[in-house]
This record gives sequence, structure tokens and C-alpha cells, in this order.
Amino acid sequence: MRRDAAGLAGLLATTGVLHFVAPKPFDGIVPGSLPGSPRTWTYLSGAAELAIAAAVTHPRTRRAGALAAAALFVAVFPANVKMAVDWRHAPPAKRAIAFGRLPLQAPLIAWALRVAR
Repeated sequence: MRRDAAGLAGLLATTGVLHFVAPKPFDGIVPGSLPGSPRTWTYLSGAAELAIAAAVTHPRTRRAGALAAAALFVAVFPANVKMAVDWRHAPPAKRAIAFGRLPLQAPLIAWALRVAR
């Protein structure tokens, strides 16, 4: 498997597993405008990450999986914005994490699109 695809799949799989193993931090960044329970959204996004990771690992589904990864990275951006807003008065280290996640989405999207090519 290409190294960039393996890395993307590994990132997605790791994050997907974390949604199930330690869901509470993810629950806290689910935008309140979404219907239903934050835990449901945490589990759904974790399952999506695992499915996309699996798709990226296989050559036949890699392109579709990588495009789905790019779409997922766009879709979770509102959660990162919510985190930055919620943590705007937090200690400097937490604020740095929250605000650092915002520009990180662009290289993640670019990475997924590169794998899709």
C-alpha cells in the first residue's frame, strides 16, 4: 500500500477507535444544532472514520475512500469551530489545541485528495 494511503488509513482508524474507547471528549464538541444525542453523533462519526479507513486501505476502493475522507474532514470542521469557541477562555495550552485544530483541516483535506489521485 502507498505510504500516504497507509498513513491516512491509520489516522482515520485510530481516531475512529478513540470515538468508541473514549467518547466523552468527542461528545463535548458536537454542535448543539445537530438533532439527537451527542453520543450518537460521536459513534456515527467514529463508525464513518473506521469505514473510510477500511476503504482507503484497499486499492479498489481507495479513491472513493479518500474522497470520503476529504468530505469527512470538511464535515467535522464545525465541531472544531465549536471547540475553539468553547475553549476561547481556557488555559493557554487548551486554547492552542482548540485553535490549532482549525487550520489543520486544510492539510488533512489536501492529504486525502492527494491519496484520491
